[in-house]
Amino acid sequence: MAASRTRLLCLRSGMLILFVYFVYSKLDPVLGEEAMSCESLRLGQYLCNDPKIDEATQEPENCRDTTAWVECLPAPNISCRLSNGTEFRFSGKEVGFNKTISCRNVSGYSYKVAVALSLFLGWLGADRFYLGYPALGLLKFCTVGFCGIGTLIDFILIAMQIVGPADGSNYIVDYYGARLTRLSITNQTYRKPHLSL
Repeated sequence: MAASRTRLLCLRSGMLILFVYFVYSKLDPVLGEEAMSCESLRLGQYLCNDPKIDEATQEPENCRDTTAWVECLPAPNISCRLSNGTEFRFSGKEVGFNKTISCRNVSGYSYKVAVALSLFLGWLGADRFYLGYPALGLLKFCTVGFCGIGTLIDFILIAMQIVGPADGSNYIVDYYGARLTRLSITNQTYRKPHLSL
C-alpha cells in the first residue's frame, strides 16, 4: 500500500512537473518577446485622427513639402514601444505615434480664378500673368491671344489642369468646400481576390 501511494505521488509530481514545463515553454516566448514599435502596428490596431484642413488652401494645416503629420491612437489594451523606447499600454485615448500623409503643395493660386481669367480675359494674357508666366502673357496681349487660337488652347490646358502655376504648386480647388484627392492604389489598398470558375 505504501508502494502504491509512493508511485501515485511520483506520478502526480511528474505530471505537475510536465505541466509546469509545458506552460513555461509556451509562455517564455511571449514573456521574453520585446514589444513591437508603435509605428509598426497593423491596420485596425490604431486609429488616426483626421488632419485639420485649412479653409484657404483646402489642405492640411501642417502640410510641408507634400507631407503632413496626423496623430494616431493605438486601440485599447495594445502595448507597444514608443519612439523614446519605453513600452506603454494604451487605453485608446493616448497618442501613440504620428503618421505621415500626402498632401498637395498649394501656394495660393485658385483654379476658379485661373479658369475665369482664361475664359474672359485670356485674349489679353491675364491668365498667364496670373499664373506667373509674364512673357507668355505679354505675347498673348500683343497678338490678341494669338488671334484667338492661343486663347482657346490655353483655356483647354488650364481647365484640364495641364498648365498650372509657374512655381510648380497646385491649384486651390474648392468645389463645394470639399477637398479633392486623386485616388491611387497603394500597398494598403484592399484588393478583392478574383474567383476562378
